[in-house]
Amino acid sequence: MSSTTSAGIHFPAEGDGRPTTPATRGILADSVAGVDPDLAGRIATSRDWRKDYVDHVRAVTAASATSPEAARQIAGDGLASMRERLVLVDAEGRETPLTDVDLGHPAGGAGHSTRRGWGRFTPFATESVSGTGAPVTDLTVPYEGRDLSGPTLLAQLDRWVDAGVVEPSFVDAIRDVVAHPEWLALPERQVLLIGAGSEMGPLEPLLAWGVDVLAIDLPRSRAWRYKKGLAAGLAGTLSFPVDEHGDSGADVVHQPAEVLDWVRRQRDGSPFAVGMHAYADSGVHVRVSAATDLLMDALTQDDPQTALAWLATPTDSFVVPPEVVAEAHRRWRDRGRRTRSAQAPARLLGRGRLFEPAYRGVPDDSQGVADVLIPQQGPNYAIAKRLQRWRGVTAEGGGQRVSFNVAPATWTRSVVKNPVLGAAYAGAHHFGIEIFRPETVRPLMAALLVRDLMAPAPQRAHPEELFSDAAAHGGLWRAGYEPKTALGVAAVAGLPSRLAARVRG
Repeated sequence: MSSTTSAGIHFPAEGDGRPTTPATRGILADSVAGVDPDLAGRIATSRDWRKDYVDHVRAVTAASATSPEAARQIAGDGLASMRERLVLVDAEGRETPLTDVDLGHPAGGAGHSTRRGWGRFTPFATESVSGTGAPVTDLTVPYEGRDLSGPTLLAQLDRWVDAGVVEPSFVDAIRDVVAHPEWLALPERQVLLIGAGSEMGPLEPLLAWGVDVLAIDLPRSRAWRYKKGLAAGLAGTLSFPVDEHGDSGADVVHQPAEVLDWVRRQRDGSPFAVGMHAYADSGVHVRVSAATDLLMDALTQDDPQTALAWLATPTDSFVVPPEVVAEAHRRWRDRGRRTRSAQAPARLLGRGRLFEPAYRGVPDDSQGVADVLIPQQGPNYAIAKRLQRWRGVTAEGGGQRVSFNVAPATWTRSVVKNPVLGAAYAGAHHFGIEIFRPETVRPLMAALLVRDLMAPAPQRAHPEELFSDAAAHGGLWRAGYEPKTALGVAAVAGLPSRLAARVRG
């Protein structure tokens, strides 16, 4: 085996490396080939993938919007292509396409289960930390120095709706949770979190509410010390794998069968939910999404009622309902005369690249595509999130309970370390966009997860409604401007504050 390749899920070897572009471009092209062959051809022959992918992902979203059947076919074909193009590398360096990797049936012992067979492994042990705190019995959300709950939280929800920061269905969902505080503890349910230490993940709120959580995260000692200390002071129980050396944590990319074996031994027969909250840079994000998809597929084969959950990034391409399009058009028309005059020269010189109206050419009574992809995040990020969305569509179409909620743009570590994105976030308020703090987002999105698991499952007219329902997009969907034509200006406007923050830091 190559000294640079460890056993696990990888892009296939090509030449002297494992390039990501052939696989990610091929996955996107394959996803739409059965619905729009011409679009698939344009994607497959793209010469500048890092630039072209933004328009291609938007076009695939538009193709998905054409009918429920198209959405489901794109999702199914995209996942199938991922399985065909990514590979599992064993300890001897042999590659097996994920199509031939079968984790769907118990291995009957300590071993990897594939159609070709795996090497054996030492099963993980289990460690648990039981909290000593009293359960938090109502939804409390930190926001701008205050803890909002009850009437104060409901009033803030209404202000966010009025500002176009969240969808009305988001408010309805949070109101449901406020009205049913008994839901918070997720009674008689087991929850597994992949990427449990995610900055926007629900670990802390769930533990505070008294939920027992199974946690998978990378074996990094400092991060696990923090999670154990967090759990000890809250009300729930945190259980996690421990390897033969006593190290906490596991890696779904390099130990998928070991993780599956551990999870299966923890299940107690209660209704089970699996949340995917892991993030990684570059192509590793695609690989961890693929590994989690394998795990979810196997757990679903064990129990078809297994619920699946993700958070959607707002910086993606989404199908939005007519009322969102109409509101964005109204905001464009209602710009003040001074604003129009100031922007006119820039629009002229920019030739369509600056201050363009949102949903141009879309009637007020038609659905549109919110094109919020940010090129700086790169195609691997976009394809990783697309794989997650495709699994959500496929799972819900198969009768599973699915929670897949758009979270607002948030000041996470991954944003702060990207200077362009950080500057754009700092200047976003000039365009009616609100950027949230992680401590505000965590309980809100955890509450949506609780609602999705406890309330009656919704009936959707179109699979893309999975993402538009209860969306908290921060204002990106309802802004009067096409987001990518205002991003550069927002970055310029926000640059001084970001520089000042770096100096203070």
